[in-house]
Amino acid sequence: MIHLRAIACGSGQSPIAKKQFANKNDFFPFNLPIVKTFKEINFHSPVTFFVGENGSGKSTFLEAIAAGVGSITVGGEDIHQDKTLDHARQLATQLKFVWQKKTRRGFFLRAEDFFNFVRRMKTLSQELEEQALEYEQKFTGYGLGLAKASALGQKAALTQKYGENPDANSHGETFFKLFHSRFVPGGLYLLDEPEAALSPLRQLALLSMLKEMINQDSQFIIATHSPILMAFPEATILSFDVCPPTEVAYNELEHVSLTKAFLNNPQSFLRHL
Repeated sequence: MIHLRAIACGSGQSPIAKKQFANKNDFFPFNLPIVKTFKEINFHSPVTFFVGENGSGKSTFLEAIAAGVGSITVGGEDIHQDKTLDHARQLATQLKFVWQKKTRRGFFLRAEDFFNFVRRMKTLSQELEEQALEYEQKFTGYGLGLAKASALGQKAALTQKYGENPDANSHGETFFKLFHSRFVPGGLYLLDEPEAALSPLRQLALLSMLKEMINQDSQFIIATHSPILMAFPEATILSFDVCPPTEVAYNELEHVSLTKAFLNNPQSFLRHL
């Protein structure tokens, strides 16, 4: 299922930099070449990868999509309040979002927010346990039972989803528990470098999970450097190393050719160290 069909410059004709933010085109993100020349991106497959070197603008556009569609964030602050996404909200105001079937399901996840998520779950679990102990001093009898059951029930639900102590699991394990608990059918999922906490084996498992969710009418837009993730069958790969972002074949990607060359002969790369 393709929910978000396209994003385009709000005017539908001129590049963003020529619009009302023209006087700010020396400031981020409007100083990025990819933003100055942007007109539109069309999504025609359930999985689209944004690829390119750091600074190319792929994560910036993913953040702007998240801000523009009002995506739920995992781990970070609310998408409309997070100060680190001020630039994304500004860019989003200059974009038009074209839906095939609008959905409110799904979420936006940046790799760095994952660690905030783990800390938040641990803090919330501790607070619920302390709340249950506090109820013992305030209430008695039937009231005490109801109050404690509410607090401990919420704590038990967190434990069931993410484990007794998320910090005790590997990052990859916690990542997968998060995905299993938060992926729902019919969602739009915006993932920024999800491979950051995943081993190659876990990345293959994520591909399997993507396939399962696509069969349940979900759409994914993923910014990544991972040749493993980019290999997802029939995915669209958009390179942000050229302006405008251009669809490229998997075997034409520099990420892929460089990785292949290194694995075939690592010493040829390392002998000059």
